[in-house]
Amino acid sequence: MARSTGFHVSLVVLVPVIVAGTAVLTLFLSSYAPPFQRDFLGNLHWVALLIAATTSTSCALLLYVILRPVRRFLASARKSGVIPDRSPDSAAPAPRSDLEEYRLALEQVGLALSRLDAKALFPEIVAQSRSMRSVLGQIMKVAPTTTSVLLTGESGTGKELAARAIHAQSGRRDGPLIPINCAAIPENLLESELFGYEKGAFTGAATAKQGKFELAHGGTLFLDEIGDMPLSVQAKILRMLETGSVERIGGTKTIRCDVRIVAATNRNIADMARRGTFRDDLLHRLNVFPLHLPPLRERREDIPQLADHFLTKPDHAPRLSGQALSLLMAHDWPGNARELRNVLERAAVLADYEELRPEHLPGLGPSPATPPIADKRKSTCLEDDSSLDHRLETLERSMIESALARTDGVQSKAARLLGIKERSLWHRIKKLEIDAKAFKSNE
Repeated sequence: MARSTGFHVSLVVLVPVIVAGTAVLTLFLSSYAPPFQRDFLGNLHWVALLIAATTSTSCALLLYVILRPVRRFLASARKSGVIPDRSPDSAAPAPRSDLEEYRLALEQVGLALSRLDAKALFPEIVAQSRSMRSVLGQIMKVAPTTTSVLLTGESGTGKELAARAIHAQSGRRDGPLIPINCAAIPENLLESELFGYEKGAFTGAATAKQGKFELAHGGTLFLDEIGDMPLSVQAKILRMLETGSVERIGGTKTIRCDVRIVAATNRNIADMARRGTFRDDLLHRLNVFPLHLPPLRERREDIPQLADHFLTKPDHAPRLSGQALSLLMAHDWPGNARELRNVLERAAVLADYEELRPEHLPGLGPSPATPPIADKRKSTCLEDDSSLDHRLETLERSMIESALARTDGVQSKAARLLGIKERSLWHRIKKLEIDAKAFKSNE
């Protein structure tokens, strides 16, 4: 494979040359000063040669001693796969100097450490992609505070996992985490579930009952599907956030509640506020720290790790074939990680917990949103001019990510799998801004 030629500048050579050159230049300049002209003028060249040899040798030995452990560390990191191997067959441009090589290596090591840190702090969340690692970084920033958090994102993106992570990393981790799904409880019962009621408050209230706010005292209350909450209940939620206290239904006693609110919705709550179906003032109180969870189709790098995570739960975990993984990578997953988990659970049963193949993944062909052949002519008129380029780019991205996932991020193997040259693959990865490092195994 043709490669561009160039010189690799070593610090052991570059620094001594600079230091020796500076010393010799200083010597020549000082020779013009009157005190030194008589003593050094006759032997100036021999003195310059001696100084250059002494300083360059000393600098080279010093740098060799200093950089020796650094190079050992880099060699160990390459051997373990933390940073890519600098081999002659590699398609990526070689670093032009030791400084550039060390900078690239430190970036790779920092990326690997961030993944290990994310895995240690958030064991239930798979976050190999940059978008999800950004989400975890925001969680680490907001978790130690008492700020209200509004989680947004499509259904199945892991909003409850994010809420649990916020609670686990907060100072309230020893307190309770009380979740409540506002969409799953009838409107006439939601108020009593949140605020509780006194004995005899209504028919059937034989005993007093604490509400979720009281139960979450000293901890976190997770209000899931907040967009489905009735306006009448929203007003009481707002009062609680402003006063820090609640009153049970049928009661007159004010009960103080030290509660942190984490809310979540899969709806456009800002648009609901504009249309008057959600209180604008409550939105401002909840949306202090907005946190958006990206859909699975925007973080396909996480699909291999998510699949492995879901398939290792049964006693006899099946193995995922390359063809099956390609189907998973190409699917758009409108139901996100929840749909992926259900599909893999069904496939594991169909495969008798052996190897999962494409026939165990029915329905994962072309996206349901893709129009049938008979309707292509009609749909083409409705789409913009860039639709073909967009679809081709999506297909190319899916194929490359699938190949990288099957080869643990080794680009030379992925290129052979795709039937293209490694340099071509490297340029395509750069053009599509694919994070190839995210596919490397952490083991």
